[in-house]
Amino acid sequence: MDTRLIDLLVCPICKSPLSHDREARELICAADRLAFPIRDGIPVMLVNEARPVDEAAPPAAAGLSA
Repeated sequence: MDTRLIDLLVCPICKSPLSHDREARELICAADRLAFPIRDGIPVMLVNEARPVDEAAPPAAAGLSA
């Protein structure tokens, strides 16, 4: 996924910046603890498609980058 696009995208709920988890193919909102999927290279920024992020894992886990 193009990193320029990631820089433009924000969380649809709180408007915070997102982190890209390349391994899981998700965009992560650390503020809302939600992961938005990337399907076929297209970020799905629908709240009902997001999954809760495991609270035991730190927000800056391995594999995450801005």
